[in-house]
Amino acid sequence: MRSLHLLILDHDDARRQGVTALFRGAGHVAVVELEGAAGAAALVAPPGGPVPGFELLVLDLTLPGLDLHALRSALAPEAHTSPDSLDAAEARHIARALEHTAGNRRQAALLLGISRSTLLNKIRRYQLDRRTGGQADRRTDGLTD
Repeated sequence: MRSLHLLILDHDDARRQGVTALFRGAGHVAVVELEGAAGAAALVAPPGGPVPGFELLVLDLTLPGLDLHALRSALAPEAHTSPDSLDAAEARHIARALEHTAGNRRQAALLLGISRSTLLNKIRRYQLDRRTGGQADRRTDGLTD
């Protein structure tokens, strides 16, 4: 397991020490800041950008002066894109199942909870033979005919 560098911002001393001990016990590097420069840098990190020098931020949401609306916007910006169609989502899911099973259609059908013939119809419908580079061809469907 790779060690993570964490920044812990919490005004409750007991909880901060408990969280720090938990992460340090797992072999991670935990930096505790209350008011320091690293804490300020973490709170004003560019939207969507990483906290400088840290891979994970543990933040007490009750910190005084913390703008929860700005935090939510930075963590999950509102996407104004329309959702995919059901067909697009299904095609993407089937392609992932085929990739996961190395193109084995029988295993992919079992994984998806559908019959092999239904999967074959959907592969043709969504033209997945072409999109997967031929991975999902008849030679790899688990059959010998």
